[in-house]
Amino acid sequence: MSKKGGFGVGSKGYEINKSARKHRPPKRTGPIAADAASSESEEESSGSEVEVEREKKEVKPQSATEGLIDVQNPNRQKPVNLKASEVDVTTEAKLSRREREEVEKQRAKEKYLELHRAGKTDEAKADLARLALIRKEREEAAKKRAEEQQAKEAAKAAARKR
Repeated sequence: MSKKGGFGVGSKGYEINKSARKHRPPKRTGPIAADAASSESEEESSGSEVEVEREKKEVKPQSATEGLIDVQNPNRQKPVNLKASEVDVTTEAKLSRREREEVEKQRAKEKYLELHRAGKTDEAKADLARLALIRKEREEAAKKRAEEQQAKEAAKAAARKR
């Protein structure tokens, strides 16, 4: 095994494979090609033959084996091309299961947040009760500080009188 090629594939093998991929149909030259060109010009001159020729050109197999093998693929879907004027905007788009679940989840979350803001959920009630206790404690602490401040001022005033 050589370091370059590996597994017997050298540069020559690559060139052979490369040339095999470039398969092209042979060009027609000579008297047969001239006869084909002249017969095409004759067919174009007659009206009904032109339509037959156009129909032949329009009916082309999409793959190389389509004309040879008759297979129906249930998964194959033909693309549907619609014009903008043909699209019906009034109907709702059908959502997949995951998309539908996500939309429902968002709606439930929004509904919960609205109820929470209104104070109707258990969590909101608990929060409001806790806030009420904190407010009450702060008010009591503020009253106590105010009384202590007044007591200090009274003590200073009494000290000055002496």
